Amino acid sequence: MAGVKSRLTHDEVKQLQHLLGSRQFSLLYKASVHGYNASIFHAKCDAQGPTVAIAYNGSGYIFGGFTRHGYVSSGGYINDEKAFLFRLKGKEGVLSPLKIPVTTASGAIYDHSSSGPNFGGGALHLLNQNAAAAATSSNNNYTYNVADLHGNDLGLIECEVYRAEDISSFLESPWRKITWTTEERGKIMEEIRSYKPYLNSVPQIRILVLGPIGAGKSSFFNSVNSVFRGYVTSQAIAGSDNSSVTTQYRTYPVKDGRDGKPLPIIFCDTMGIEEKSGTGLEIDEVSNIIKGHVPDRYQFNPAATLCPDSPGYVKTPSLKDQIHCVAFVIDGCKIEILPEKLEEKLKQLRRKVNQIGIPQLVLLTKVDEICPSLEEDVQCVYKSKAVEKQMRITAEKLGIPLAQIVPVKNYCSELDLLCDADILLLSAVRQLIRLAESYLDNFPFEKPKKEL
Repeated sequence: MAGVKSRLTHDEVKQLQHLLGSRQFSLLYKASVHGYNASIFHAKCDAQGPTVAIAYNGSGYIFGGFTRHGYVSSGGYINDEKAFLFRLKGKEGVLSPLKIPVTTASGAIYDHSSSGPNFGGGALHLLNQNAAAAATSSNNNYTYNVADLHGNDLGLIECEVYRAEDISSFLESPWRKITWTTEERGKIMEEIRSYKPYLNSVPQIRILVLGPIGAGKSSFFNSVNSVFRGYVTSQAIAGSDNSSVTTQYRTYPVKDGRDGKPLPIIFCDTMGIEEKSGTGLEIDEVSNIIKGHVPDRYQFNPAATLCPDSPGYVKTPSLKDQIHCVAFVIDGCKIEILPEKLEEKLKQLRRKVNQIGIPQLVLLTKVDEICPSLEEDVQCVYKSKAVEKQMRITAEKLGIPLAQIVPVKNYCSELDLLCDADILLLSAVRQLIRLAESYLDNFPFEKPKKEL
C-alpha cells in the first residue's frame, strides 16, 4: 500500500461541506485498508475531535453520520445535539443530499470499544459485527425511513472516517509575510533568471525532487515550467496511480519562455517513494543519484539498484552532475495518515541525505484541499490555521525545521496561470536556490581563467 486515498470525489466533498459547513476533512480510517474491525476503528479515530463516518454500498448510495464530539471508547452514550445522519448519493450514485438531525441528543452516539461508528444505538451502526455491513433502524434517537438512507442495501464496499475540523477561522495576520502583487511575481522571476552559481564549474544547480507517489513531484516541475513558459503546460509525466507514474530518472532544465535560454536550475525527477520494500524508489538509488552516478533517462529497477558495473553508470561524475539540493514533496492532506513504513522510509531518506550533507526543503502540496477556502483566495495561505497545523505536523513527523517547509499550489485543473499560485511556486524555487547556494559554499572558490 503506497498510501491511503480518499474515495470521495471533488463534487462529493463539496456536497459534504455544504451539509457540515466550512470544514476540512482528514482521512483517519479506511476499512478496505485498515480492516473492518471496531477496535482498529477506535485506535485510528479516538480522541480526534469532530468526525464524519461515510459508508458506500453496491447500489451507489453514499451515506453516514456526523458527530462534533470525539470518540473515546467510553462504553456509553455521547450527548450531541448537533449530530445527524445523511445521504450524499442515492440509487445508482445520483447526487441526492438528505440530512436527518438527531431527535434525542442524549443518545446521539453509542461510544463503545467493541462497536464501530454507531449513531443512536443502532439507528446507524457501521462495521456491524466487525463485517463489511451496516445495521439500521429508526428509533427514538433518529427517526427516519431507513430505505431513504441506503436503499435497503446494507452490504458495504467501503467505510471511511474523517476528522472534520472547523476551518472557518483564520489568523488575524499571516505568520509569514509575502507580497501578493504582479510586481513581486516579476521581481522573483527576474531574481531566478539572473542567478548564477559562484562556481564556474557549476553552470546550473540540480534539484532532486523526492516524495511518495501521488504527492505532486512531477506536477511541481510542470507548474514551475508553466510559470516561465507563460501558460499552463505539462512536460513531465504526471498523474495518480497505485504505483509510480514516473519510472525513469529524468533531468528537466527550465527554459525562460518557449525559445528562451535555459534558467540556472535543473529539476531531477524520480520514481515515487512507496511503502513496501522492492517497490518504488530505493534508498540506495537515491545515494547514487545525489552523487551523480545515475544518467538521464535511466530506467529504474526496484529489484536491483545501479552499481559500478551497470551499463550507463557514471563512474567519475563532476560537481555539476551531482545534486545540490533536495526537495521533498509531501501531500499536506495525508501527512497525518502516512503508513508507518512509508513514514519510516521518508525518515531514512532524510538521514541519508543529511549524511551526504545536502540541504533540503519540504514542499507541502494541495494546500487548497487542506483549506478549501484557499481555492478562492490563495493569499490567505499563511493565515489558515489548517495549513499552519499541517506544516507543524510535517515538521514533527519528518524531523525538519518549520523554516524548511513551504506550501505550494501546483497547477492541476487550471487552464490559465494565477498570479498568487505563481508567487508561491516562485518563492519555493527561490528558497531551493538559496539552499543550493549554501551547499556550494562548502567548495573552494574558483578564480576565473584568464583569456589568452
